Amino acid sequence: GCFECCIKCLGGIPYASLIATILLYAGVALFCGCGHEALSGTVNILQTYFEMARTAGDTLDVFTMIDIFKYVIYGIAAAFFVYGILLMVEGFFTTGAIKDLYGDFKITTCGRCVSAWFIMLTYLFMLAWLGVTAFTSLPVYMYFNLWTICRNTTLVEGANLCLDLRQFGIVTIGEEKKICTVSENFLRMCESTELNMTFHLFIVALAGAGAAVIAMVHYLMVLSANWAYVKDACRMQKYEDIKSKEEQELHDIHSTRSKERLNAYT
Repeated sequence: GCFECCIKCLGGIPYASLIATILLYAGVALFCGCGHEALSGTVNILQTYFEMARTAGDTLDVFTMIDIFKYVIYGIAAAFFVYGILLMVEGFFTTGAIKDLYGDFKITTCGRCVSAWFIMLTYLFMLAWLGVTAFTSLPVYMYFNLWTICRNTTLVEGANLCLDLRQFGIVTIGEEKKICTVSENFLRMCESTELNMTFHLFIVALAGAGAAVIAMVHYLMVLSANWAYVKDACRMQKYEDIKSKEEQELHDIHSTRSKERLNAYT
């Protein structure tokens, strides 16, 4: 009894949705956690080594944009935590265990609409995560250039290389926030662990965004399979209803004829 109950419970677990949910949570956690810390490290680097300061008032500068990105990260973490739970519930909704509890009719009528809705929503989220992945690659590229300049100064003696923030759009054209290899701030930045840590945090955040994209693709496959399942179940249910109705009609006709023969005989 207990063993059969355990087997039945394990058979009702949507393993495909479970794997996709774990991958989604891991990707979102990496992106949000590492992205938040990398943005904080970027603020420290800009203030310490590039000698940039926050603009007073409501001016939209790079520090305000970083704060906005942090709030966006908070929203992404909360939204996809809830969305992962909803997708897991949808996975359980279309399993055989729930089908045995509630019957075919409720599964096919509700599950088909729910699966179609989640397919559309997941597709839109997949496109959004593709955009997030492309956007996250920009700071990785910027930090790679900065890391390369630091590395080249140790390989090429006497090289005077400069990095101007205007070429990345961080500051306006009128501002000159340039740091060169001959300056003391540049040497301190290259020797510090903060630059290396921030660079690798952005790389991990990029990997997390890529994992979220893979999770969305996995979810699309699972949801498409679930939608096909409930669609076939709906057709099977209609076939069973028609078949039962025809059998009942034949049974009624046979009963009526038997009664007529019995009356005629008597």
